[in-house]
Amino acid sequence: MVVALLFLLIACNSSPQEGKEGNASLDTIPHMVMQIKKCSKLYTAEYNVHKIVTHDDQIRLRGTILSKEFDIPLPMGNRKIAIPLDAKLKAYIDFADFSEKNVKRRGQKIEIMLPDPQVELTSSRINHEEIKKQVPLLRANFTDEEITNYERQGRAAIIAAVPQMGIIPTAQEAAAHTLIPLIRQMGFQEQDITISFRKEFTLDDMPTLMSSYQN
Repeated sequence: MVVALLFLLIACNSSPQEGKEGNASLDTIPHMVMQIKKCSKLYTAEYNVHKIVTHDDQIRLRGTILSKEFDIPLPMGNRKIAIPLDAKLKAYIDFADFSEKNVKRRGQKIEIMLPDPQVELTSSRINHEEIKKQVPLLRANFTDEEITNYERQGRAAIIAAVPQMGIIPTAQEAAAHTLIPLIRQMGFQEQDITISFRKEFTLDDMPTLMSSYQN
């Protein structure tokens, strides 16, 4: 698994005339909100995930004889398949609804409460050349529909594993590192800037932080 932090400072740049230290006495909040909203959908972390999706099945004869159950594997053989799946996850913060309600200022100190981070599975791809199969002569080959279904199961398994990847804390930290320089350009000292979030997110919050699959 490869982790890449995307610090998109250029996308959220403020105008040079607001870059003088000590200018925090001016009412810069509306301008600050406008500059932060320019970030739009700020992608802060990207994970490339490689997963091997495996499946095996064997034809079995099940039933009951004289009130006794039986389960017998038939000699037709066991089918097996291993499918390499590459998927990309991106974490982002959407500033579409960001407003002055997200900004608290007390004198020279300022606190920015960011919208909840979101995680999006943006793509997944099967490397068909590296699919490995084991299909006995008496068994039918795996169909395209079956392989597509296994890919869907693989994507679901990747999404279920997101809480263990640490992508949310990474996205939050990257967002803070991106916004602090922008706010400093408006006259605030770094020690007076606080970037906060609505809450400490837990595993139970993950379903609400996952965007729908886009590809």
